[in-house]
Amino acid sequence: VVLTDCQKFNLMSVPQYLVFCVCLQEVSGLKCDQLLSSGQVLPSECVSGLVELAGNPNTSPTLTSSIISLLAQLAGDDHSREILHSSYNLTSTLAAVIHCHSATPGEALVLQCLQVLQKLTYNARIFQSTSYIPELVAFLMTNIQSHSDDIIMPCLGLMANLCRDNHSVQSHIKSLDNVKPFYRTLINFLAHNSLTVVVFTLSILASLTLNEKVGEKLFDAKNIHQTFQLVFNIVVNGDGTLTRKYSVDLLVDLLKNPKIADYLTRYQHFSACVAQVLGLLHSKDPDSAAKVLELLLAMCSVSGLRSLLCQVLFKPAGPKLRAAGRRQGAGVDGGRKAEDGLALVQWLSSPVEGAERCSLQALQLLNELLEEALTADNMPDCMLGFVEMLLPVLFELLKGLDPAQGDAHVRKHCHRITHVTSLLLNILLTPPQPVCCFYLHQCVFHVCAEALLKTLELMSKLRQQVKDMETSFYRMLQDQRIVTPLSLALTSHHREHVQTGLSLLFEATPLPDFPSLVLGESMAANNAYRQREAELSVKRIAVQEVPPPRTNTSMLDSSSASSRSVHSLVEKIQTGLEVKYQAKDSHVSEIIDVYEQKLSAFTSKESRLQDLLEAKALALSQADRLIAQYRVQRAQAEAEARKLASLLKDAERRREDLQAELSGQVLEVQRSKADMEELLQHNARLQRDSEDHQALKGAYNSLFNETERLLKELQSAHISLTKQNEALRRNQEKKTTFSVFLAGLRVELQAEEEKVKEKDQERRELEETVDVLRKELNKTEQARKDASIKASSLELQKSQLEAKLKQKEDELNKHSAMIAMIHSLSSGKMKNDVNLSL
Repeated sequence: VVLTDCQKFNLMSVPQYLVFCVCLQEVSGLKCDQLLSSGQVLPSECVSGLVELAGNPNTSPTLTSSIISLLAQLAGDDHSREILHSSYNLTSTLAAVIHCHSATPGEALVLQCLQVLQKLTYNARIFQSTSYIPELVAFLMTNIQSHSDDIIMPCLGLMANLCRDNHSVQSHIKSLDNVKPFYRTLINFLAHNSLTVVVFTLSILASLTLNEKVGEKLFDAKNIHQTFQLVFNIVVNGDGTLTRKYSVDLLVDLLKNPKIADYLTRYQHFSACVAQVLGLLHSKDPDSAAKVLELLLAMCSVSGLRSLLCQVLFKPAGPKLRAAGRRQGAGVDGGRKAEDGLALVQWLSSPVEGAERCSLQALQLLNELLEEALTADNMPDCMLGFVEMLLPVLFELLKGLDPAQGDAHVRKHCHRITHVTSLLLNILLTPPQPVCCFYLHQCVFHVCAEALLKTLELMSKLRQQVKDMETSFYRMLQDQRIVTPLSLALTSHHREHVQTGLSLLFEATPLPDFPSLVLGESMAANNAYRQREAELSVKRIAVQEVPPPRTNTSMLDSSSASSRSVHSLVEKIQTGLEVKYQAKDSHVSEIIDVYEQKLSAFTSKESRLQDLLEAKALALSQADRLIAQYRVQRAQAEAEARKLASLLKDAERRREDLQAELSGQVLEVQRSKADMEELLQHNARLQRDSEDHQALKGAYNSLFNETERLLKELQSAHISLTKQNEALRRNQEKKTTFSVFLAGLRVELQAEEEKVKEKDQERRELEETVDVLRKELNKTEQARKDASIKASSLELQKSQLEAKLKQKEDELNKHSAMIAMIHSLSSGKMKNDVNLSL
């Protein structure tokens, strides 16, 4: 109840806060396995509230640490970690906590968040656009280049998780300015005394530089053998499960590169290293065994390594291995070192609950290796002993289904039964080899045939309800390998088997590639065998009854031995008759009758075996043709896969180029926008200057008009005064009395002339000012026109850049769709390869 109120943390009083902390500590001490996957509402609300509270910057570091400890305890399995990562966004929350405390990287809370993030992000897809992921990457790169040993290792582990199979994070790191110093720091870490640091560093370098110049120099032919030796030593003698886990992931990633995989096939110590790795299967730790099996499965994907693995694994079996086979897959004695094959079988028969991953991986590995070994030209001599040991264990795995244990148990058990059936079919339907003589066809043949027919019957009933079931059903009906089980069912003494065979035959007959001719020959051979057995049963009165035949293939393998035994028997009879004819003449006729019956039985058996041999020869030729077709199709598929891989690399490289070009275009558009904004501001300033100029021009015009008016008035006054002066001068002589007055008028006239001169000076100055203002106005008008032209040019350039940017985005979307299609085609090819191997 208190935990459900964790979202109201800011409203808690001090007593409520103390109760909350105590409840948090109590819950942390409980075992909460599978709590997140239970689907209950209350735990989901509690976890959501705790995640929100941990990401709150106002939460105290102590309480945040307690919440993170509880969430780390909840992430005890892969499914819970996936739920916390995808549904509750715990990764972003922890990255936000680290970002808030990035100033103190050595703080205990930061180290705790790094450790939990390393646990959450292992084998998880993290996008660079996720919240606080760029800040987290920057924090990791900064602290990896620091000198604090306490924080370097968790930062390296988390960086290895973020970079692995993550193109977005890889591109983001490569685009940073400080990536070269970061590479130099990582290369220096390769000489570190901690194997864990070395593995983390190699994983980061492989993710970032494997297809670049730095990676080509680091993983070239000169250094790759030392790298192989180092990684294999770490896998075998690592510091613990964590180091072994990351070293196996590193080898798996390196094997995805064709050049490095080819280097490994030519590595001279490969067999010894694989033998040491197989020795890890003797441990009781399912996590270590799962990683070892994952590495072996990755090696099986390389064609050149599968045969080498078979040579190492299927070495001659010792007495202990054969004794274990007689005990039908019993466990290994804890005080003695078991054989590698027996250790693999031990993980194969592990319980459904707990180590089911190891069991499924062991089944897949045996399926790959047995397919390689049974189809090889030089099959190992120990294969018979290994198969004799393996078959009882596989038969036991087909049993033990208890529906009362729940849907999850039934689902896991059915999943394992599917892999077991696939392995048995792989053993049964391989081209005939000596290993399949006695025990295989005695035990496996009828069981697998019946299981196959039941599976086909189930597929027939579910083909309308399950997607793609109908396609798989008809494809299996047209497979050449269906002939033998179907002929056994149609010629069986059991009514149920005959009815099942007839229903399947009714479905298969209209199909174009159904092998009806081979089916008829097989049924005829079976009927001929039963008919001859019925005829011979009448004559077997005094002769010991011949044991029933085992299987068709066992009869084929013993045909030559039977022929030799018949000829030797004839010679013995002739010799015996010559000796005994004189001694015991009375018993010769009885002996002849007995041996005649034996001879007739052997002769009939020989003729029947000859018929079966011809039928099997025909089936063998068809099988050889199918194998050749399969090899051609496989080669074509591998070539197409390589072509698709190169196309994918080209598309990825093209996408990166387009991304870089798009980034440049975006920067150019941003610069253009900044220039346009600056020009708009300059245009606004020019507009304001133009308005000021217009105002000054209006004031000048009004002042000029006023000056003109005053000048005209002064000119008229000057003219009138001049006239008066002339009149006075003419009348000077006559008007002496007015001399004083005339002098005054002269003084006034001079004053008026001075005023006129001043007005003229002001007018000239005003005219000069007007000229200057006109020049400035012309310059302003010209600048405004230039700015308008440049603005229109920038507008045009902006529209062109936007069109080009839209074109690049469309091209990028096309390339992304092409990449998705290539991925889907690659996954589809992988599925087709699996179907072909079936």
